[in-house]
Amino acid sequence: MTAINPVADLSRDGDIAVLTLNSPPVNALSANVRDGLAEGFKQAIADKDAKAIVLICEGRTFIAGADISEFGGAMKGASLHDVQAAMENSPKPVVAAIHGTALGGGLEVALCAHYRVAVPSAKCGLPEVNIGLLPGAGGTQRLPRIAGVEKALEMVTSGQHVPAKECLAMGLIDEIVPEGSLRDGAIAFARKIVAEKRPLVKVRENNAKVEAARGKPEIFQNFRKANARKFRGFMAPEYNIRCIEAAVNQPFEEGLATERKLFGEVMTGPQSAAQRYAFFAERQCNKIPDVPAETPTIPVKKVGVIGAGTMGGGISMNFANAGIPVTIVEVKKDALERGLSVVRKNYENSAKRGRFTMEDVEKRMGLLKGSLNLEDLADCDLIIEAVFERMDIKKDVFAKLDKIAKQGAILASNTSYLNIDEIASATKRPESVIGLHFFSPANVMRLLEIVRGEKTTKTVIATAMQLAKKIGKVGVLVGVCPGFVGNRMLAQRSREAQKMILEGAMPWDVDRVLYDFGFPMGPFAMGDLAGLDIGWVKENSRGETLRDVLCEMDRRGQKTGAGYYDYDENRKATPSPITEKIIKDFMAKAGTNPRTISDEEILERSIFPMINEGAKILEEGKAIRASDIDTVWINGYGWPVYRGGPMYYADQIGLDKVLTKMKAYQAQMGDAFKPAALLEKLVAEKKKFADLR
Repeated sequence: MTAINPVADLSRDGDIAVLTLNSPPVNALSANVRDGLAEGFKQAIADKDAKAIVLICEGRTFIAGADISEFGGAMKGASLHDVQAAMENSPKPVVAAIHGTALGGGLEVALCAHYRVAVPSAKCGLPEVNIGLLPGAGGTQRLPRIAGVEKALEMVTSGQHVPAKECLAMGLIDEIVPEGSLRDGAIAFARKIVAEKRPLVKVRENNAKVEAARGKPEIFQNFRKANARKFRGFMAPEYNIRCIEAAVNQPFEEGLATERKLFGEVMTGPQSAAQRYAFFAERQCNKIPDVPAETPTIPVKKVGVIGAGTMGGGISMNFANAGIPVTIVEVKKDALERGLSVVRKNYENSAKRGRFTMEDVEKRMGLLKGSLNLEDLADCDLIIEAVFERMDIKKDVFAKLDKIAKQGAILASNTSYLNIDEIASATKRPESVIGLHFFSPANVMRLLEIVRGEKTTKTVIATAMQLAKKIGKVGVLVGVCPGFVGNRMLAQRSREAQKMILEGAMPWDVDRVLYDFGFPMGPFAMGDLAGLDIGWVKENSRGETLRDVLCEMDRRGQKTGAGYYDYDENRKATPSPITEKIIKDFMAKAGTNPRTISDEEILERSIFPMINEGAKILEEGKAIRASDIDTVWINGYGWPVYRGGPMYYADQIGLDKVLTKMKAYQAQMGDAFKPAALLEKLVAEKKKFADLR
């Protein structure tokens, strides 16, 4: 065995050269890796006794992509293009041996091998679109030549990780070898192609599939139309589509030049910068200054959930999906049965869409046990209450749990707003109490706000963070305050939205501006979707607010066919003259003269108070970092990822602009717009939120 450099070595198994990469954690294409590949192929090609070359990786994966940390820096070492040319032009067959994932630049390298083999658990993909980019090393030109244009379009715009079996069917890999025997299987395959004198297959020369799509622009038109809603606001999917169009309509080298040009445009554009920031911000959330990585955790082998409603059922599904048994407790039998039947229906719908089999449905349902007795939670390692959002009810539940739960069990509340410390005071073990704020629908939404109480131990925090990852959530640690991070900031936007529609804007004006900014929907459309009667009590309603009047008229949102908007039988919304009249009646009663409110003012009054509240949250230490706040808003509230989150957005447009506008609105509309001390301080020091450490 010859060491090429610290991350690569070359050995020979009889007449097969084996080039092995070992650059933890994921063999990313750093300068060292590229140098190792370039020199390794050079030596293997020069070795007269080697008849074929196998490229394989140590560790948990094949090359999992580019080294993002090198983006924007000076180029060092061998270029990826040089490595690919060495492989593709090798006079000896090159076989890429894939395990784990071959993603992005990793797949682009594998596509320059003459053949590819993989273990059954391997996956391949070009996920660059998820960080606002496109494959920049020939991926958009080679992939359609193997997979076909339609499949290539789907892969590059979704970033999906395609399983080995599907890769084999489309010709992306040539053979599946037994799990755990990749090296032996790849060497045996290499010997076979040498013995059979198979040709050196260059993907770039395989034009049949791209030629079949030539002169058929409707392929691209139809694809854009079918995905218009999903791609709205994003540059990268469109740029990826243009690259596939180039693969179809241009010779290979011209297509590569188009890919490079478009890559340069997205790489230097604001969207990719924001999406890369969001990528790293999400990973940063796991770093908690006073909870080191080696903090011991509590094994969570069984979970209890109190409440089988929408939240309780959704929460339970997360754990069943991860193979963790759950006991769900309800007060009444019919509520329990209804909750379990909703969970079953959700699973069956997923099975119908092909996400898993009906056998998997039964397996997951088998992990869920219903009960009417809190005592059945006595052996649970974690108990989550998901009952009505009232402090007296929650404290009563926790007082009972304190007597039932075993020592060392974690007691968690799914509250979205209430004081965790007050809830914990109902127990004799406040150190074991934590907030786990799941977002609705809990089985879909990625965000989990993990609320640290005053006495919550580091072990409980570390366990919650680890568990979030296990159940596929983005866990963000936050402090105790009304609404925590997300809802506390949302309250600022909600207040201004309600004020603006009583000053002259209409609900659909506010919604349109926020939709155009990139949110999936505005606050009034969201209210109609959720139901305007959430938290509304008919007996206490006096017609004092717009919502009261709408609910009293049975305009409770989409479910009643009317709310702020009118809805047709397909739930398509149209601005409602009834709502407009009610708003004008309120304004007349208050003696308000309606005025024209510009789109600019709507956006500023919706967003800037949120940013200001985020500054207060950081001042108070209720979030560790500005990037944690951004992660909350991207994953829990639909903030467009290509704008990087509210705090990142503020840095980009300039904190001085935010401060100036807040002061102007304060002078005009009062202290709801009073700037946070931190915002004033950062502007005075010419710093950004990103500078806070």
